Amino acid sequence: MADLRGKTALVTGGSRGIGRAIAQRLAADGARVAMHYARQDADALETVSAIEESGGRAFPLKAELGTDGDVDTLFARLAEGLAGERLDVLVNNAAILAGGTLEQTTPEDFDRIFAVNVRAPFFIVQRALSVLRDGGRVINVSSAATRIAMPELVYAMTKGAIDVMGRSLAMQLGPRGITVNTVAPGVTATDMNARMRDKPEMVGDITAVTALGRIGEPADIADIVDFLASDDARWVTGHVLDATGGLFLGPPGFRPD
Repeated sequence: MADLRGKTALVTGGSRGIGRAIAQRLAADGARVAMHYARQDADALETVSAIEESGGRAFPLKAELGTDGDVDTLFARLAEGLAGERLDVLVNNAAILAGGTLEQTTPEDFDRIFAVNVRAPFFIVQRALSVLRDGGRVINVSSAATRIAMPELVYAMTKGAIDVMGRSLAMQLGPRGITVNTVAPGVTATDMNARMRDKPEMVGDITAVTALGRIGEPADIADIVDFLASDDARWVTGHVLDATGGLFLGPPGFRPD
């Protein structure tokens, strides 16, 4: 386990799915978690309660990303929660899968998904620099969609931007001892992939092309983020870590002679 006692982490999109698992894991290792969410008050309060019942510390921050004043709202509420303390870990996890294929996506869809998935994390990092400690951590959540051709083109484009941002920020923030890394999950059992629940054939198709032979779980990603947030990862920066269980590594069923 990582030792995050005495540290404070901000996790965006922390009330459900991968974000919730990240918030819970960081809290379990001692961090106080500022858990951002957009709309679902009940989910947010449930996540905070679960953390506190397990002996951790957390507080919710409500702000709808991708809207005017989103980052101002987020950081005003973060300042209240921090009460003068500094931030040690920033996890940019919040994202949406809006629109669809090239033919289906409207200009409104395009602008909305870039606003949430790219603009928001960019300006969150910008604002966080004034409260983030030297030696801190920035961890961005991307996707395997950046290396796999898939119909959800605009979503993949936003995650490609996140990969580029991470490498550039790692160079820029290195003099402050701040590491910047990116985690790229594959297909994971979250609400974003809820359509799989009633389609066992889809699950079978995905597991057949995954080296480790199963769908990912939110905890699989949270454990990796926890490592990157810890001192054990102090010499890792500018890295995109494939966290897919080996999704689409090669032809299904291929075995060398």
